[in-house]
Amino acid sequence: MANTQTSLYVRTGLALVFMAFLLFVPAGTLAYWQAWVYWLLFGGIAAASIGYFSKRDPALLERRSSMREKEASQKCIMAAFIAAYYGLHAFAGLDRRFGWSTVPTWLVLVADLFFLLSFVLIFFVLRANSFASSTITVEKDQPVITTGPYALVRHPMYAASLPMLIFLPLALGTAWGLFFSALMIGLLVPRLLYEERFLRKNLPGYEAYCRQTRFRLLPGLW
Repeated sequence: MANTQTSLYVRTGLALVFMAFLLFVPAGTLAYWQAWVYWLLFGGIAAASIGYFSKRDPALLERRSSMREKEASQKCIMAAFIAAYYGLHAFAGLDRRFGWSTVPTWLVLVADLFFLLSFVLIFFVLRANSFASSTITVEKDQPVITTGPYALVRHPMYAASLPMLIFLPLALGTAWGLFFSALMIGLLVPRLLYEERFLRKNLPGYEAYCRQTRFRLLPGLW
C-alpha cells in the first residue's frame, strides 16, 4: 500500500508540473492569479484525498491507481477526454496572453467554489463505494451500491464531475474554454452508456438497481 500511496503522490506531483507548464508558458507570465488559485486548489485537494484514503480505504486507492482500459472504444474516449482536459489548460494560458475573453473576478471566484463542490461530491461518492475503479470493470464479489449518492442517480461519479467540467474554464479566466467543457461532457455520455451496459451484463443485481433508481445522471431529468 505504501508503494501505491507514494506512486500516487509522485503522479500527482508530475501532473501539477505539467499543468503549470501548460498554463504559464502559453500565458507568457507567472502573473496569472486565476491559474495559481486553481493549481493550488487541485494540488491541495489531491494530496489530502490520497492521505485520507490511504488510511481509510487503501483498496480504493489501488483501484483508482489503475488507468488501463480493456475496451478499445473506451481507450479512445479516455484519450480524447485527457487531451481535451489538458488542452483546456494550454488554451486558457493563450487566452490570458492574448485577451480573447474576459471573465469578471466574481465569476472566477464562484467557479472556484463550484470546482471545490465537485471534489466534495466526488469524495462522498468514493467514500460510499470502495469499488469505484477508474476503469470500467467488475471484481469478484463486488456488491451493487444503492445507498448514499447512489440512491439519487446511477452514476454519481459522473454527476459529481459536472460542476468541475462546466466551471473549470471560468475558474481559469477563459469564457471560450467552455467549448472544451462541452467536448468533455460530450465524451462522458457514451462512456456512461457503455459502462451501464457493461454493469447490467456483468454485475449481479445491477439490473434490479436500474429499475429501483430511475435516473442515470441528473435527478428528475435523465
